[in-house]
Amino acid sequence: MTKIPNRIYLTEDEMPTRYYNLRADMTDKPAPLLNPATGQPVSLDDLKPIFCEALARQELDDDTPYVDIPEPIQDFYKKYRPSPLCRAYSLEKYLDTPAKIYYKFEGNNTSGSHKLNSAVAQVYYAREEGIRRLTTETGAGQWGTALAEACAHFGIDLSVYMVKCSYEQKPFRKAIMETFNSRVIPSPSDTTAVGRQILADHPGATGSLGCAIAEAVEEATSREDSRYVLGSVLNQVVLHQSIIGLECERAFAKIDDYPDTIIGCAGGGSNLGGLIAPFMRDKLQGKYNPDILAVEPASCPSMTRGKYAYDFCDTGEITPLAKMYTLGAGYIPAASHAGGLRFHGMSPIVSKLYDDGFLRAKSYKQTDIFAAAVLFARLETILPAPESAHAIKGAIDEALACKESGETKTILFGLTGTGYFDMTAYAAYTNQTMTDYLPTDAELAEALDRLPVVPGQD
Repeated sequence: MTKIPNRIYLTEDEMPTRYYNLRADMTDKPAPLLNPATGQPVSLDDLKPIFCEALARQELDDDTPYVDIPEPIQDFYKKYRPSPLCRAYSLEKYLDTPAKIYYKFEGNNTSGSHKLNSAVAQVYYAREEGIRRLTTETGAGQWGTALAEACAHFGIDLSVYMVKCSYEQKPFRKAIMETFNSRVIPSPSDTTAVGRQILADHPGATGSLGCAIAEAVEEATSREDSRYVLGSVLNQVVLHQSIIGLECERAFAKIDDYPDTIIGCAGGGSNLGGLIAPFMRDKLQGKYNPDILAVEPASCPSMTRGKYAYDFCDTGEITPLAKMYTLGAGYIPAASHAGGLRFHGMSPIVSKLYDDGFLRAKSYKQTDIFAAAVLFARLETILPAPESAHAIKGAIDEALACKESGETKTILFGLTGTGYFDMTAYAAYTNQTMTDYLPTDAELAEALDRLPVVPGQD
């Protein structure tokens, strides 16, 4: 029997040249975005002040299954793609499991994560339409770093609103973004009206992605030459991230295997949606029936403890309404949370698939996910991002279940990036000063009780 290599690589010629739009194969589509002023589905004209037109069209397109990747984007991708599909032999041996464990490693670029896949695409489309300034938010800093790289390459100015607790914990993320000539502002800030209001309502607020999104959107819509870009949640981002799953599909074909279980960390849903895209297509079409697991932090449990409802994507309540699993736009996760999975909601695509029973979800405390991260680092020699460690913990538990049952399953998880800018969190874990925070039902109810009322919706 031929031994599977530790790393399975595609050649550049084997890299996908089209994105896959998972919505095209969903019989029941995600609910449309709604204009908060009218309660009606948003139109292309509604989105144009926020996004460039090409991205707005991708956001609204539920029917086109494949979208060509423009050649300049492919050329940029070839600087760091295709990314490897890796076999975790040492982890398998340590766990003494009959399961085969694979991970798709997306950390081989300066941003250290999968975020560059969508950053390159979004900046390219903006430049093609003559946009010269972009604004965005970032949680752990991976998206901001990726977008700064892409903006430097295509000659676009960038303002990044960085969640304040991450801004303070990860100064070197800020330094990298500034190296690429981007402006970095801790959020909530006093530079926008919504930021000033959040600070007035919550003095000393440590921030959330919802806060940072609100500030970035306000800046973008206040200038004619600016547009906003988002690193997760949106349909367009899941589309761009499908290159992850498409590469996995081709790599598994090379070794004549197919994953039984697919696991991704879940914050806003982009890496999860991209990883599972072709496998979920097979599931929807009845070709295969993989078990798909979303893993989220217990401190921000939008799927496992949230509500499936229309909500704002930002704390300032100025974005369109999305139907998603949400904790409420006003929910601000605990500052003790060490990962970047701090968004109050979930991708409408992922949310719809979860609500329809095509995937399942679980949450973990951060001390548990850091234990998994440290174990993985010692065995596989990659220090994982805390976000990725949620998927690692899920994969370990699934592999141990195989040990109990004797099943020889093929497990795939997404290693979305590296944790070399998360050393404050790693130090807290190794020094045993890290704490866990689980929101109470009353805390979650406070934000959920303020969900917008949408006529005709539950």
